[in-house]
Amino acid sequence: MTDENPQKPFDEAEYRRRQRSRANLMGWILGALALLFFFITMARMVPHS
Repeated sequence: MTDENPQKPFDEAEYRRRQRSRANLMGWILGALALLFFFITMARMVPHS
């Protein structure tokens, strides 16, 4: 019995790179969301004439 899909060795550097990439993406998304909420709040505070 041969294993058709041999498990490749765990690459910790690649894992860390992907983890860092995801963390950066989440940081940008959260920052953009915070800016969006800020601008919406500022727009609502402007008196309408």
